[in-house]
Amino acid sequence: MSEPVRHEVREHVSYVTLDRPEALNALTPGQRDVLIGLLAQASEDPDVRAVVLTGTGRGFCAGADLRGGAGDRERVPGDVARTLRLGAQRLIATVLDCEKPVIAAVNGTAAGLGAHLALACDLVLAAESARFIEVFVRRGLVPDGGGAYLLPRLVGPQRAKELMFFGDALPAAEAERLGLVNRVVPDGELEKTAREWATRLAAGPTRSLALTKQLVNASLDGDRAAAFAAEAAAQEINMTTEDAREGLRAFVERRGAEFRGR
Repeated sequence: MSEPVRHEVREHVSYVTLDRPEALNALTPGQRDVLIGLLAQASEDPDVRAVVLTGTGRGFCAGADLRGGAGDRERVPGDVARTLRLGAQRLIATVLDCEKPVIAAVNGTAAGLGAHLALACDLVLAAESARFIEVFVRRGLVPDGGGAYLLPRLVGPQRAKELMFFGDALPAAEAERLGLVNRVVPDGELEKTAREWATRLAAGPTRSLALTKQLVNASLDGDRAAAFAAEAAAQEINMTTEDAREGLRAFVERRGAEFRGR
């Protein structure tokens, strides 16, 4: 893989690692497209049952790489919106829509788009040294990558505005207190904890988890009637899976279920 993204699949888990430590893993367009491709591949591959996203060095992801020369040509109306739609927004949507559970293992600074990349994941583990920064205001920019969509749903509008208006670095412990992070662990235990969580998810009923993710995400945007209808449809679909039948058999037979992701 030519772009600096490391990828391997072990024990049904897709491990995706940003590998530009000298740039705090600031995302190039090429890296972004590789991430989108790997997440789409994880959705399609029945042998992949969970995803772990992390970075090397001191940064999880410092946001989009703004030094790529995009400003060298004259812009015309529509360029910025098109670039955003096909770039940062597409990346965040791919994480949200991935049919496998995605864990962010935040090993260091997560700023701008990098913070939103982490927050779009289903579960967020953070090293004690990690920090989250809504850096846009420092550059006179409007948040992108779905930040104004994600943050209010996680911490409420007032907290979201505080983070976005001031752009202060948010330490991992404070991010956990606000509900942005599931758990903070010592730096040396991040990889191990992410692997343990991913292994548990990979042993679970994969289609059930995908449908549960879909229901939870959709519940934040619709009314009760729509949520109840989606729940009924998800139940109908899930009851056709082998894992659902195995779970019910295991309950009747009083044994642990052995899910196969089918």
